[in-house]
Amino acid sequence: MGINQDQVSKVMKYRWVVFVILALAYFFVYFHRVSTSVVASDIMSTFGVGAASIGLLGSAYFYAYTAMQLPSGILTDIWGVKKTAGVFTLLAALGAILTGVASSFTMVLLGRVLIGIGVGMVYIPVMKVLAIWFKKNEFASMSGVLLAVGNIGALSAAGPLAMMAAFFGDWQKVFLMLGIFSVLLAIGIFTLVKEKPEDMGCPSIAEIEAQEKGENYVAPKGVSKVPMGEALRQTFSAGMKFWPISIWFFFMYGSLMVYQGLWGGPFLRDVLGWDNATSAGILSLIAVGMIFGCPIAGYLSDKVLKSRKKVLIAGTAVYIVLWGVIWSQAGNITSTTAYILIHFLFGFFGGFFVVSYAQVKEWFPASIVGTSTGAYNIFPFLGGAIFMTITGKMMEVPSGTTASVAQYKSVWLLMFACMIFAFLCLLVSKEKGSEEAAVPVKVNDINEASASTQRYR
Repeated sequence: MGINQDQVSKVMKYRWVVFVILALAYFFVYFHRVSTSVVASDIMSTFGVGAASIGLLGSAYFYAYTAMQLPSGILTDIWGVKKTAGVFTLLAALGAILTGVASSFTMVLLGRVLIGIGVGMVYIPVMKVLAIWFKKNEFASMSGVLLAVGNIGALSAAGPLAMMAAFFGDWQKVFLMLGIFSVLLAIGIFTLVKEKPEDMGCPSIAEIEAQEKGENYVAPKGVSKVPMGEALRQTFSAGMKFWPISIWFFFMYGSLMVYQGLWGGPFLRDVLGWDNATSAGILSLIAVGMIFGCPIAGYLSDKVLKSRKKVLIAGTAVYIVLWGVIWSQAGNITSTTAYILIHFLFGFFGGFFVVSYAQVKEWFPASIVGTSTGAYNIFPFLGGAIFMTITGKMMEVPSGTTASVAQYKSVWLLMFACMIFAFLCLLVSKEKGSEEAAVPVKVNDINEASASTQRYR
């Protein structure tokens, strides 16, 4: 029996409602991620703290975010997308409100931790939505769109955040308003998000795809979940299929956040003498670059090079060259035009990291894709947390003074050297070929892995 086309149309339309509301939540993931860099000077002035405290504040988000990646996968499977994303968006809202009313740096730090925990539970639920509500050949493209939305959030945390803080004359009022809006967003998630098309009495995406291919659809039967311990064992014992690219991501994203999320703005102000608005505007070009780079990288991977690893190698190589320019020419380049170009390219090629999720995902059976993605997602944010802490110590200066060019150059050199090592790790990483099998699972799990595609796809 054929599928009712009205129901197919309903699925194809409503999936955008689900995606848009959760993508809006992901917008704030990136907004909060880079906001510290924009208001760093204001926080230091308000609470009388130094660079080390700002480094701690920046890293607090990443430590909290990192800690929530495995729980995110587990809770998404147990609670579902709606409850996981809704509850933790409320927690992020609480963190933003606490930041907005904080009377001490300790309260701001606690608010930052709550924000990190809250937004740390958004990405995996959205990825599951992409797997359930979108076709297999749409996954990479939609992942790129999602990352583009996130970087629009980062863009908004650069120029617009600085302008709003200046307009209201108080950066804390901005965070208070963000908290209130996030409460409304959480209500929207609880109200509008559906777990899967079947919840509306409609056919699944798998059924729709089967009909389009002229195939008979066989509904999965007797699907049970792989125990968490076994899923973790399979993920972390995957050897060269998992570890080299995870180490690469640790350094890749860690270095990106050191610049975009923490020290890029202060560098432009301390070394080049630009005001907050100019610095934030120039820094926002990184996010603009990513808005274009993420979806283009996905397209190149899927349609042109038909390879994840080749795209990652090309993007990383250019990204390293740009780090070399930022380090070697620090203090020498003063042209705003030059920094516009550097920052745009830095974001554009840095955004190629989005393809790495597909490279990792393809190695694992559908039954553990949530766990493997969550495990992989630990590494970039752990890199951000650790490098923000380290560079905070490197950038510490006596009260009332600004960091020197030499201090910034030492941080940039560290990032440049780390990225060379990361590139070597990427070169030895394994990309799944059409003739290769995914990570082995027990024989009695094979049918489950195939059937459970319906839960994750």
